[in-house]
Amino acid sequence: MTRMNDMFRTARSRSTLAALAVGSLILTCTAAGTSATAAAQDALANPAQITFADAAGSTGPAQPIPGATGGGTLNVLQQDTFGHLDPAQVYVNNQAQLATLLDRGLTTYKLDNAGAYSVVGDLATDSGRMTDGGRTWTYTLKNGIRWEDGTPITSADIRQSVERLFAPFITNGPTYLQRWLADTSGTDYRNLLPDGPYTGSHLPDSVLATPDARTVVFHFKQAQPDLPYALALAGYSAVPLAKDTKQAYDLAPVASGPYRIQEFKPGVSMTLVRNTQWDPATDSARHQYPDRFQISFNVSSVDATHRLMSDSGDDRTATTFTNSVDPADIAQVMADPQQAGRTLAGYQSYVAQINFNTKLITDRRLRLALAYAVPTQAVYDAQGGAYGAELAGSFISPTLPGYKKSDPLGKVAHPAGEPDKARRILKSLHKVGMKIRYAFVDSPAAQQYSAAVEAALDKAGFDVERVAIPGRNYYDTIGRTDNSFDMYGSAWGADWPSGLTVIPPLFDGRTVADGASNHSMIDDPGVNRRIDRAKTVTNPQKAAAAWMKLSDYIAKDVVPAVPTVYYKQLQMYGSRVGGAAYNKFFCNIDATRLYVKP
Repeated sequence: MTRMNDMFRTARSRSTLAALAVGSLILTCTAAGTSATAAAQDALANPAQITFADAAGSTGPAQPIPGATGGGTLNVLQQDTFGHLDPAQVYVNNQAQLATLLDRGLTTYKLDNAGAYSVVGDLATDSGRMTDGGRTWTYTLKNGIRWEDGTPITSADIRQSVERLFAPFITNGPTYLQRWLADTSGTDYRNLLPDGPYTGSHLPDSVLATPDARTVVFHFKQAQPDLPYALALAGYSAVPLAKDTKQAYDLAPVASGPYRIQEFKPGVSMTLVRNTQWDPATDSARHQYPDRFQISFNVSSVDATHRLMSDSGDDRTATTFTNSVDPADIAQVMADPQQAGRTLAGYQSYVAQINFNTKLITDRRLRLALAYAVPTQAVYDAQGGAYGAELAGSFISPTLPGYKKSDPLGKVAHPAGEPDKARRILKSLHKVGMKIRYAFVDSPAAQQYSAAVEAALDKAGFDVERVAIPGRNYYDTIGRTDNSFDMYGSAWGADWPSGLTVIPPLFDGRTVADGASNHSMIDDPGVNRRIDRAKTVTNPQKAAAAWMKLSDYIAKDVVPAVPTVYYKQLQMYGSRVGGAAYNKFFCNIDATRLYVKP
């Protein structure tokens, strides 16, 4: 999936379990209905299965939504604007939601009317053909796939899309494919093609082959049976060779999906209209019901909730991609049957955490004092309690296989924090009064809990300076390795159901780089060795247990961050919005199924 904003109702990422059998994995996000508590139980007791689809399952058109009609404008109320439009830079969930309408990749996720999920061929005829024990994957492109300007999508476009991932200006997207192709776990994957394809160099056929206009072959040194999952990430969507303008592509992407951008005013609005070159016969996962999506930015969760509660005028045809129901209004919404009937609830895969900048706070004992002092109850309360969150003890979400209740830092047992314990550590180190710069995303919920965090840390003996950062720039700011903040929040969700898509992205020291997800910038040799060992575990159950054990070790013995809450989601939509369904993979409303009721 991705990162998350609004501490972050806008998200980052997932991962790989190399030995899981091709054809089934447990869903990352699970839940449905209007009860977040029931959703949580659902996620733990009834995990759904995902299959890898063959050509028949990948053939369009998508199964019609019962009662759906075409036409009309669907209004979308969003808090944050889109920081990136270039697919290769997309790793935040509001951007990933948009990408489901604009972009297509070799594979994608399909949700049918019975609630079943599968990985299907998107631009490709199927989810991929694996040979050589998982080291070789072959994809054949569908006939009739075109860019919004009418030009055919060919294997040359796919080659360009893959090779540009190695260019130095691509700093925000997923890196699984690049690392697998380069056979490395660190950031030196760029050495495989340092400037991308822009100086005339290309990946050799022994790594990526495009023998004709419709064939793409990946060659890996290690088996990669989860490749179809990785290629379904928004960050691996296709970019046209002829229209690749490098950095400028981030402002004017070319659509391959059912909609294209007609107008974009960053921070104000975006208008999507139908892409007339999109052929539903080539797409088994998406629909094209509304004539347009009219997206408005800077609409807070408070304002969006009140507008959707009133359900008048244009707000009757309004929804949100990622905004949640405002926590202060949850009780009122759920007490009204008509309003509650226009909600969707889901258990998200995201785990919120507060990171400690280990380049600035090098002493583990000081990080431990901060961890003890942080009041996770404040984050829980700011999300609306049980409908919006659950107190977290681990970096591993309850939605992942192998999860076990764990609380190595005592954050579930002591959600108000343990300031006295923290102060004792500071006194022993003669650090009472230590200054801490604490950055947080500038949203109502984060303003609320960050004030409580500041008060708790002050009580423990720290001298805290809070710094609010706009959501649009938040991850770019804290993602810099030379940032000047001592601590800052983030949230992470598994890219697919494995601790491999959680622990290595967050804590592998070899991934430290600008824009990477190791926000604490921890580079601990012991952690790195344990990550390498966990990657070699081939039994799925044993691998899941290994990631859980490593998560506990990192939390207690290394302390690069403190987990705060497991996220849940409650969203609302207008009375004339049809097709509303909670997508258990995207952990939000499914934008591709929506239509406007007459």
